[in-house]
Formats: sequence, C-alpha cells, structure tokens
Amino acid sequence: MITELISVGTEILLGNIVNTNSAYLSEKCAQLGLGLYYQTVVGDNPERMKQVIRTALDRSDVIILTGGLGPTEDDLTKEITAEVMGFELVEDLHSRELMEEYLKQYEKNNPQRRITKNNYKQAMVPKGCIVLDNHNGTAPGLIMEKKGKTAILLPGPPNEMKPMFEEAVFPYLRKKQPEIIYSQMVKINGIGESQVAEEIQDLIEKQTNPTIAPYAKTGEVHLRVTAKAEDEKKCRKLIKPVVKELKKRFGRNVFATEESKTLEEAVVDLLKENEMTLSLAESCTGGAVASRIVGVSGASEVLMCGFVTYTNRAKRKCLGVKKSTLHTEGAVSAKCAREMAKGGCKAAKTDVCLSVTGLAGPGGGTEEIPVGTVFMGCCCNGKTVVKEFHFTGNRSRIREQAAAQALTLIRDCVLDQTEENNR
Repeated sequence: MITELISVGTEILLGNIVNTNSAYLSEKCAQLGLGLYYQTVVGDNPERMKQVIRTALDRSDVIILTGGLGPTEDDLTKEITAEVMGFELVEDLHSRELMEEYLKQYEKNNPQRRITKNNYKQAMVPKGCIVLDNHNGTAPGLIMEKKGKTAILLPGPPNEMKPMFEEAVFPYLRKKQPEIIYSQMVKINGIGESQVAEEIQDLIEKQTNPTIAPYAKTGEVHLRVTAKAEDEKKCRKLIKPVVKELKKRFGRNVFATEESKTLEEAVVDLLKENEMTLSLAESCTGGAVASRIVGVSGASEVLMCGFVTYTNRAKRKCLGVKKSTLHTEGAVSAKCAREMAKGGCKAAKTDVCLSVTGLAGPGGGTEEIPVGTVFMGCCCNGKTVVKEFHFTGNRSRIREQAAAQALTLIRDCVLDQTEENNR
C-alpha cells in the first residue's frame, strides 16, 4: 500500500519550526510495512494545497496530512482536502462537545485568556468521514475514504498528533496492511564503508526478504536488515540467520546489534565487563572524546579523569611528555602521543589511557605534517599502541572523525588485551 506524507504550514517552509512529524510518521509507516515514496511540505496557500493533494491522491493509496486543522483563517487543510475529494462539511456534535469541555477547562486554568467563537470551526467535519477524538487539544483528526483512496488528517502539534496516531491511526492502518516491516541494525566500526560493501556484495545481489541496506556514519558503518512478514516474530526469524552471517563475516568489528546502542556505550560496557578504568589525554579534540563518553549513563564507573592538554607546557606538566620529545619530534608526533598515553595512565592511575594529538586546521599544516594529521596512543595495562591518521574536511569534521576513531582504538586495545589474557 503506497503512502504519502504532506506537512502543511508556511512556518515549516520558512524554517521557523523543525518538521519532526515527518520523521516520526516515516518510522511508523515503515513499521506497518507501508510503501512511502514521497514527502511534501506545502504552505498555507489554497491553490498550491489543492495541487499537492490532487497529485498525492493520484499516485498514492493513502495520504497523511499534518497541520492546518486549527481555528484560524489560514488553517485550510480540512476544507481543501474535502473540496478535492468531494465531501461537504457538517458539524459533528460529539467533536463540539469535546471541544467545549476542553475549552472550559483551558479557560479555567488561564483566566486571562478569552475563548473565541472561531474555535468551533474545528467541529466542522467532512460528511461521512471517520472522526478521531483529540484528547490533547481541540482539533479532531479525520479519515476520509473515497474510491479506494484515503486521506488521514492529523493536527500539527506533535503532542496532539503522536497520541492520536498511536491510539487511532496505527490500528486503522494495521488492518488495511496485513504485513509488517521489522528491522534490526548491525553496527560496525574499524572498517570503511567501501570494504563493508565489498564484503556483503554477494548477500545484496541475491537478497529478497530480508534485505540489507548500508548506512555510513562518521567512523562507523550501519547495516539495516529488514524483513517483511505477518508479524514481528516471523520477521525476527527471517532476520536471525542474516545477522548471524554478518557477525561471522565482521567478527569483533560488530560493536552492536541494537538500534539504540552507540559506539561510546559499547566502549563503556566493554570497560565495565573487564573491570578497567579509563583516562583521556586530548589535545586537538579538546575534550570531544570525553564528551561522548560522559554522555553514556554509568560512565563514571570507568572514566576517572580527562586531560585537555592543548599547549606543550600542559603536555609536559600534566602528562610528563618530555621536553626533548616536543623539541625534536613536535607535539604532533607518534612519540608525543605515546608519552601522553603513558603519562595519562600514570597521572590518573587508570588501566587505560587514550591520547590524541594532531592538526585540525585550517592553518598550521606543513608539507611534512599536513592539516588532518592526527596521532593517537592507547596505553592498556602497560602496553602502548600508537596509530597515525590522516583525516579530511574542515576543522569540525576532522575533530569529529578523530573522536570517533579514538573510541574505536580504545575498543580495539581492550579487546586485544582481553584476547591475550584468554589465551
């Protein structure tokens, strides 16, 4: 069943508000197994609204419109959709009663506000349509069905739209769509997107149900495995062998198979499992690695200390980097990164310390050390690994890539230590 989303409101076009409704509805449509091919934003203009709605009804089975159901003159979604589909408007007494009850309570709680008559415009509904009660506002939702086409009209405010969709629209669409779509994410780090694509090319070429779709993220590659079946249990059964195969191919580079789990959460969990403590010694990232770590609930169990040693003096004073190293090798060097990592472990008395030092630009680069050069060190129970990276992009982008790679290096070093201990 082909579905289309239409967001109504000049304020969305002008960027005055962020259109979160479409993201929410897209996810819900995917869960229902609906084919979503188009999303449109249209301003509060009658002629353009008519054109958009006609086009959507021509190419889609179901259109879902959000916004434009309020009491003002420019709230025209209901009127225009009814006109395009050939419905006349009549007053719905039930909606009016609910509205009066809501408005009386609102007036009681806000005595300085006056309830105006134009609110009752919202009780006018297309004759013969399905009316959806709004328990969080005044404008009812509407479902209009005609000649095999369906228009679902929902209020624009997310705190009204979402409950209405969950309570009434989701069950309605579920009955019309017998199959559902269910997805599971496989998250990979330490391998580039092109390599991942090459490794799964054979799976993609022969895929039918389920399917695999790769998504690139800074320092990570996500593989979404999606199945279509009658219920979630059957979807999971279809997905399970594919996820098993992906884990077999990518091994320890798979850091999560849960949609919500982040790389930093995986790092914190790994440190907890191995009862290891962490410190960070950052220069060019300026605390970006620490910021990602402390964003994880329970990070205080593993993260003991973070140093932002931006100057040579700070590197010497806080981390014990040798003056001779800074003089002969420079702050952006493998030797400096090594001494930073070892010095961080010693100063913070932690099992692991990750160091980052480099050139984020835009200035300061040379032919020998161009902008984007970053050295990282990871000292794990006395063993130190140093790696050199060359990132591209602007200052912000380089720092973002460095922070992601730093998390990967921590994870790799802890896994190496764990594997070594288990031999």
